[in-house]
Amino acid sequence: MSQFLPTTLEEGKEKGIDVFDFVLVSGDAYVDHPSFGVAIISRLLEANGYTVGIIPQPDWKDPTSVTVLGTPRLAFLVTGGNIDSMVNHYSVAKRRRDHDAYTPGGKIGHRPDRATIVYGNLIRQTYKETPIILGGIEASLRRLAHYDYWDDKIRRSILLDSAADILVYGMGEKAILEIASLLDNGIPVSEIGYVKGTAYRKKSLEDVIDYIELPDYRSLLGDKKKYADSFLIQTKEGNFASGKTLVESYDESIHVVVNPPMPPVSESEFDYYYSLPYTRQVHPMYTEKVPAIEEVQFSVISNRGCFGNCNFCALTFHQGRTIQARSHASILKEAEEISWDENFKGYIHDVGGPTANFRIPSCQKQLEYGPCKDKNCLGSDPCKQLNVDHSDYLALLKRMRELPKIKKVFVRSGIRFDYLMYDKDDTFFKELVQHHISGQLKVAPEHVSNRVLDYMGKPHHHVYKDFTEKYHRFNKNYGMKQFIVPYLMSSHPGSTIDDAIMLAEFLRDENIMPQQVQDFYPTPSTMSSVMYYTQIDPRTGKSVYVAKNPHEKAMQRALIQYRNPKNHRLVQEALIIAGREDLIGSGKQCLIFSKGGYKGKANANQHTAKPVKKKGKKKTIRNVHKKKK
Repeated sequence: MSQFLPTTLEEGKEKGIDVFDFVLVSGDAYVDHPSFGVAIISRLLEANGYTVGIIPQPDWKDPTSVTVLGTPRLAFLVTGGNIDSMVNHYSVAKRRRDHDAYTPGGKIGHRPDRATIVYGNLIRQTYKETPIILGGIEASLRRLAHYDYWDDKIRRSILLDSAADILVYGMGEKAILEIASLLDNGIPVSEIGYVKGTAYRKKSLEDVIDYIELPDYRSLLGDKKKYADSFLIQTKEGNFASGKTLVESYDESIHVVVNPPMPPVSESEFDYYYSLPYTRQVHPMYTEKVPAIEEVQFSVISNRGCFGNCNFCALTFHQGRTIQARSHASILKEAEEISWDENFKGYIHDVGGPTANFRIPSCQKQLEYGPCKDKNCLGSDPCKQLNVDHSDYLALLKRMRELPKIKKVFVRSGIRFDYLMYDKDDTFFKELVQHHISGQLKVAPEHVSNRVLDYMGKPHHHVYKDFTEKYHRFNKNYGMKQFIVPYLMSSHPGSTIDDAIMLAEFLRDENIMPQQVQDFYPTPSTMSSVMYYTQIDPRTGKSVYVAKNPHEKAMQRALIQYRNPKNHRLVQEALIIAGREDLIGSGKQCLIFSKGGYKGKANANQHTAKPVKKKGKKKTIRNVHKKKK
């Protein structure tokens, strides 16, 4: 039976370890499951002969909390956890959350804000010379200067603020093994500056070759256009085959150098990572369950990477656009292992990844040349070279549901409905409806306004309409009653009150009552977050309207849930501002009820939202909209 890695010196000594090669400090509780980055990295190092100790969720108020495993022989490894700590802690309204799924009992307060920075500095206070290596999503998406929504400003590279030596971005298995080997062979950490998929600090650029110099940090602070331009360069150079080294300078003696991405993992490498001896359990030190394990405990990751190109998603900046997939044999073996768990009830909850129905590269060229710099695979206009084929995924699901002890295999991670619709063969679609939906299928149309969808990088609305028609037709043909749960987003850059009303009318016509709505959340290093901050579309250099006023954002959100009585006042205000009093009354087309219809005047001054605070003349939301149009 597999054992957990040591979390104390006593546990290390029981394994014959006096000094750990690596000490891994994490913002998450210790869960030895391959859905958690800490588990994969620690098991991989162990499998390659290194000893690893884990300090999960140290007390950041106590400097001794990071010293409990002693001084590592090679390095400290630091991660904020599976989710950016600020996203984990705060809602889009910047309110403190009351639940942390990666902490026992879902309790809050067991990790600090900006955990990677705090842990790095805590370690450096005691260990002046020991190398510190950052990894995980928080470090990856903040590897260069980035807009920080919570501070509402451009922050420096997290590498500088954390006092670390090296930052590993993306999926770090290959990079960490290469760094481990170099350190083990006596190479000083200051001389490790050539590993792909990493960033490091330099005092001088004399020996850095073939690089692109991004706008320096000081210029970004004063020029939003330069920040938009810088981010566009970063996205274009995120190509494992042709991407260049990027340099961002802070002054004459501080430079952050980002090497090109690490090439995607091969199928055999991917299989190897998931064959390691995980316990698949929460560490027994905890008396309460870690909520995050519940959804993934009986799920299987089959791929990584995404060529979907959603502008509000950070996946392409982290995992890349090239699809990497595990073999059928590897996945089936894991499914069989899951089926022997004493708590397994016969249901595989999910087989997928960032996008479940991506199992092959978007085109054959991508394997050799990487993703195109100036073209998207999907979006409003799919690439003509797009390879649409579900046959491999279909064969995998068929084999999985034939395994003993497995009753059902569900697909719950994201399905790209546009990719599904572009498949001329409906076999997978039909099989999906018949066998792999647990009552409802979650998809993400996000909006209905084609203009907003273009800013999002999503397919136009007619594709979603065609998808829903086919979905309902197949359900009817097979005598099934399964539903679609659409994910919708309010206040994305480009979305106005008029667009929000258009979405509300669609929901009215389709009799859809969404229970949950996501207000756009500007997380680090997404194209949409850059639009939010700069009010510029980096792809075109043109200005884009952004709803930043909290009251307008509340109106856009309320319109999506216009049936909720609590929202009626906001909905009425939005309709009046937009001059859409025809939607207030008792008719079938009305969004909110008013006996005898609305009889007031559409006076924006009388019904205006809170004014946008700007120097000079105050501007109401209505006036701002008119100006932008």
